[in-house]
Amino acid sequence: MLYGGIEAGGTKFVCAVGTGPDDLSAETRFPTTTPAETIGRAIAFFQEQHRKRPLAAIGIGSFGPVDLKPTSPTFGYITSTSKPGWANTDFAQKVQRALGVPVRFDTDVNAAALAEHCWGAAGGVDDFIYLTVGTGIGGGGMIEGQLMRGLRHPEMGHILVPHDWEADPYAGSCPYHGDCLEGLAAGPALEERWGRAPETLAAEHPAWALEAQYLALALANLIYTLSPRRIVMGGGVMEQLGLRVRMVWMLSIRFTIWQLQRPRGAPHPLARCRSALRCAPTDAPARRATEPQFDPRRGVCPSSE
Repeated sequence: MLYGGIEAGGTKFVCAVGTGPDDLSAETRFPTTTPAETIGRAIAFFQEQHRKRPLAAIGIGSFGPVDLKPTSPTFGYITSTSKPGWANTDFAQKVQRALGVPVRFDTDVNAAALAEHCWGAAGGVDDFIYLTVGTGIGGGGMIEGQLMRGLRHPEMGHILVPHDWEADPYAGSCPYHGDCLEGLAAGPALEERWGRAPETLAAEHPAWALEAQYLALALANLIYTLSPRRIVMGGGVMEQLGLRVRMVWMLSIRFTIWQLQRPRGAPHPLARCRSALRCAPTDAPARRATEPQFDPRRGVCPSSE
């Protein structure tokens, strides 16, 4: 059967048709402008494809916040987003009415988590977290094989992490919380704090040590709370390869007791840290009692000295 998929991002939409990730028969990309124009272009693309060969269903992974409750009158809406013009936008229902096929709707991060579970780095794992670090920070995943949902959907990017104001006087970029995780560690925060786009910062720049500290603190909170078997990470910021090394080291020093209790041969929860371009296994050693604390202002790991 042929399916349609929409990756609805705050910057661009990606629409595709196929039977699976390795069999796409058509794909289009266009910028996210107004809801009428952007959703209209997506609908027009699928109507054309549907005429050529009927679609069985369409799946949508959208930026949010979104309404995921099927019994809600605003199910499938993008709700209280800060993106201008997109608050309270009918999305999934509008696509379903236009095409007359079943539509499944979820957050962009839960959709990515499901894809990782079916075809990627979370294959065979029913308890995991997917976290993306890019223009924003968002998270999803599975618990006992079910996508994470509850009263709403997870907002992992807005958890609070310790903020050392002496080491990092930056106030944060989040319009709602200031110095939440996204406000301190997303791409716009990096650019605003350092005055340069993240991709232009050298691997030895102190920005990455500070970034690793914030991400490690966030992952520690998520591990203690959700106890995942694996963490999969994506997004443009994670493409900085030195960041993964620092982050895993920082995370490992917070889990001495946990690692001692880990069954022999069991994988570290961050055993696979996936960037947009690479998925590499990492298994940092437990911290020794004599190891010094990591100083984010120095920009190096003690183990590298």
